[in-house]
Amino acid sequence: MAGTDQRTDYRVTFVVLCAGVSSFSLLQSMVNPVLSTIEAALDTDQATVTWVLTAYLLSASVFTPIIGRIGDKVGKERMLVVALGALAVGSLLAAIAPTIGVLIAARVVQGIGGGVLPLTFGIIRDEFPRDKVAGAVGTSAALLAVGGGVGLVLAGPIVAALSYHWLFWLPMIMTLMAAAAAHVFVPESPERTPGRINVSSALLMSTWLVTLLLAVSQGASWGWGSPATIGLFVATVVVLPVWVRAEARSDSPLIDMRMMRIPTVWTVNLVALLFGMGMYSMFAFLPQFLQTPNDVTGYGFGASVTQSGLMLLPQTAATFLAGLYSGRLAARHGSKAVLVVGAALTSLGTLALVLFHDEVWMVLVETTVLGLAFGLAFAALSNLIVDAVPQSQTGVASGMNANIRTVGGALGSAVLASVVTADARPDGLPLESGYTNGFTVLVVTSGLAALVAVFVPVLKAHTHVVRGPQAEAEADAEVRRDDGAAVDATPR
Repeated sequence: MAGTDQRTDYRVTFVVLCAGVSSFSLLQSMVNPVLSTIEAALDTDQATVTWVLTAYLLSASVFTPIIGRIGDKVGKERMLVVALGALAVGSLLAAIAPTIGVLIAARVVQGIGGGVLPLTFGIIRDEFPRDKVAGAVGTSAALLAVGGGVGLVLAGPIVAALSYHWLFWLPMIMTLMAAAAAHVFVPESPERTPGRINVSSALLMSTWLVTLLLAVSQGASWGWGSPATIGLFVATVVVLPVWVRAEARSDSPLIDMRMMRIPTVWTVNLVALLFGMGMYSMFAFLPQFLQTPNDVTGYGFGASVTQSGLMLLPQTAATFLAGLYSGRLAARHGSKAVLVVGAALTSLGTLALVLFHDEVWMVLVETTVLGLAFGLAFAALSNLIVDAVPQSQTGVASGMNANIRTVGGALGSAVLASVVTADARPDGLPLESGYTNGFTVLVVTSGLAALVAVFVPVLKAHTHVVRGPQAEAEADAEVRRDDGAAVDATPR
């Protein structure tokens, strides 16, 4: 472990952090295109194999803010090693899983790695020079979206050349190397949030997240009016306010409700919800659109899994480039302006896809615009959250923002699935109008995200210093009123 007296160069730290984020993002996406292969290999059915995705979603949604909060309290470097170690162990179990049950359990373990992203943002804020923070946060945030695109490209060739097991072996090797490098090179955080880990609060939060996401992700297959789906929604409505009240009354909350009420925080989280609906839904349904056989349906391109991934490669490259340059754009124009542009471009790019999708070049241009939009918005969301909260709450605030994007993605995918499949052909394939209607919904949600982004209050950036407990308490008092609003919420 890097010592605190002679701290590792921040550029070395950044390389290690990027490796960890890349490993996590690849595991999010590489499995999606090969579910049918896993279904046949493990002798299961379609309803069961979808739990390979659902289990990962539920686990990551629970552990992302929890691991981020524990990192704020006990040390971000220590918890980064734990999160990467969980990814490696989960990948090993998945690679050797003899049954679908073991594979699903392995995906739950992998979900613990969701804490990599908020821990990364927290370490960047602790270790980097102030003028480098925005660019580093933007690049690492964009890597999450980039990994989604790269995973779609790599999945087909890896399975064809080796087997689906290597979709887990390769990330395992990456995460083991990243965990070892994190232990050696990443310095331990000088920031600590005093107090105990609130276990009861963690259980309450886990309950409402699981009930909500389970209902949303399984509602289409179970039936939106089924007792199971309705029961889960009712449980969410009951448990969520209980959790909020418990957190507000706790002397050691898992999620500080005063922090969540800071105007910049709650408005950026609302943008994240709406933006997540568009971005993650596009990741899920655009490959299906590209793979639809044109000679049968009159739309689509009949692309294979590998071909559709390659068609989306320009989008992935654009996302990465936008993340790289987001820091410079934010320094010149502010993260709020970058967020507005990113959300607006998402809406415009999706509208173009609704209107013009008959030729490959049209889709390539439109998805490249979407890639730029995703990279800009991802970076800006993360930077606005990092700047809006005290340094000791960076991990948990970033974790909740990432979580809210995930919830938005689950909601958007559920809505889009219902719209796309509302009218199907006799052979079961959706009509072209199903996709255009579904993508039109995403035009609206992305437009709303841009509108909300216009009203995000911009705070003066917090001073990037190492503070002791007393100084931290004084700093917290300066940045929050009793009602939770930020004192320094003066527009730049």
